[in-house]
Amino acid sequence: MSANIPGKVLKTVKTLLGKRSAQKKADKYHFNLYNRYPITLVKGKGAKVWDDERNEYIDALAGIAVNSLGHCHPRIVKAIQKQAAKLMHISNFYYNEPQSDLAEKLVNVSGMDRAFFCNSGAEAVEGAIKLARRYSYLKGKTGTVLSMESAFHGRTLATITMGKDKYREGYEPLPSGFTRVPFNDVKALKKAIDEHIVAVILEPIQGEGGVTPVTKEFLQTARGLCDEYDIPLILDEVQTGIARTGKMFAFQHYGIVPDIIASAKALGSGFPIGAVIAKEKFAKAFSPGNHGTTYGGNPLACAAALETLKTIEDEEICDKARVRGNYMMQRLKDLSQNWSAIREVRGLGLMIGVELSFPGREVVNEMLKRGVLSNCASEVVIRIVPPLIISKEEIDTVIDVLVESIKEVDK
Repeated sequence: MSANIPGKVLKTVKTLLGKRSAQKKADKYHFNLYNRYPITLVKGKGAKVWDDERNEYIDALAGIAVNSLGHCHPRIVKAIQKQAAKLMHISNFYYNEPQSDLAEKLVNVSGMDRAFFCNSGAEAVEGAIKLARRYSYLKGKTGTVLSMESAFHGRTLATITMGKDKYREGYEPLPSGFTRVPFNDVKALKKAIDEHIVAVILEPIQGEGGVTPVTKEFLQTARGLCDEYDIPLILDEVQTGIARTGKMFAFQHYGIVPDIIASAKALGSGFPIGAVIAKEKFAKAFSPGNHGTTYGGNPLACAAALETLKTIEDEEICDKARVRGNYMMQRLKDLSQNWSAIREVRGLGLMIGVELSFPGREVVNEMLKRGVLSNCASEVVIRIVPPLIISKEEIDTVIDVLVESIKEVDK
């Protein structure tokens, strides 16, 4: 059944008679960690996916901002197939061409000087924090990493220590040497930063924090204070980077340049890869043996990421994200006028949050029934991060389904 007629309900979700084989196996053998929706996806192309009952969905979540070029983009598929037939893994005891080419490309598009490759966003953030601490250590300084309340940087002990309270519960004692301030609170930021801080880390847009963009004043103040105290400014661009906001990196909207960037998600178009990108001043704090990885930067992951960056440039994906994001944002803002169910629409490019006046989980369920995959962040925010190649017609369908679903739940 097609997903392009709002109000139609898909058979799989509405009249689920029994769990499919994959669901039964996962429930029996997999750790009980995910509050999954009752569908099994088996195929994807462009901005659409299909389940094992042939129901079609528009993917407005894109693997949580990962599949920015859509599912199974032919250039990415070809690049992975070609590299897989040549060389997949050799370890970092040896050079490999895709890694060297990707490092050069990533440095060029970011304006940084060096790159290190790992496997995920959490690893990229960990690497960035280690680099900042190493930089301070070489200056004879130890101290505290400053992060933002409501942040999300990953699921390791260090990254949950820097983030939202709900991800910290049950993992105490947490690592020391971390503190937080309210996001976008300039006064609190000024009060917190002094010679005892060894790094400041923030997301240009807090994704799990409700799709909340950093204010220009806050980010520029952070940049100025970091310069004053010679503190590395780390931007977690795991979700916002690689064209999501209409520029290759979100910091490029703000007139500042960070010292260290953590990147992942869309970098590999679905193939796991992360990166730490830094200015030479900070990158040279690492020397052989200070940090490393077994899988990070292997030829297969780097081939996928390199082709991703080339495709983004060749197909002018940043411009498409900006134009389509502006269109979607304006339509949503127009629809939200004088509608108490929607408190605010915010974001940049195709990273959009629709804040509701009530919990959004049931809205996500209703959208799923109508053939659109979405997500709820911070309890009340519908997060919309579709593939950046999504068409105007598909955007209209996502909006129509969202509106129908809000009305269904709100009534």
